[in-house]
Amino acid sequence: MNTSHKIASYLLSTKAVKLSPEQPFKWSSGWNSPIYCDNRVTLSYPEARTFIKKSLAKAIKKHFPDAELIAGVATAGIPQGTLVAEALGLPFAYVRPKPKEHGMGNQIEGRIEKGQKVVVIEDLISTGGSSLKAVDALREAGIEVVGMVAIFTYGFKIADKNFADKNVPLVTLSNYNALIDEAIKQNYISAESLESLKKWRRKPETWGV
Repeated sequence: MNTSHKIASYLLSTKAVKLSPEQPFKWSSGWNSPIYCDNRVTLSYPEARTFIKKSLAKAIKKHFPDAELIAGVATAGIPQGTLVAEALGLPFAYVRPKPKEHGMGNQIEGRIEKGQKVVVIEDLISTGGSSLKAVDALREAGIEVVGMVAIFTYGFKIADKNFADKNVPLVTLSNYNALIDEAIKQNYISAESLESLKKWRRKPETWGV
């Protein structure tokens, strides 16, 4: 089993992913969705957590070998980023969605230096909006963002465009297609549900409206 399917299997077995075409979830974007993915759940399962950590570290070594700093996107990217930074022996920092409203008013927490080459760690990519805000904050601080690595992506075209527009290389460990493949193998979904999930993937912004 390759990495993308192995992680998809972990997401299903740990119930980090919930598939509910009949009773959709409402995302903060306003989209209705038959799927909800919370990769933070895998942190409670040592086997899954270790596999994801090693896979993230391997991806960074392969695609971004010149990384000098790991930065997690708050909040879900913080624990994953910390684990990966430890595995690679690199410094770690994290990026808030916006500057802190008290104290030092920091948006980036941790010791950073201008010109450092950073890889950003994210748990999940949907449209890429919040992830790329972290990239903007790092670049404004004079940090060179060499790329982003995430556990899972829905594979939306809008995300591909957003990352291309910002010139941020994106590497993801698993994806929606691998998840559906594993869900079928494990009899996790019915044929009817599968068709609904495929329709949502094609036009998520209008699905269920």
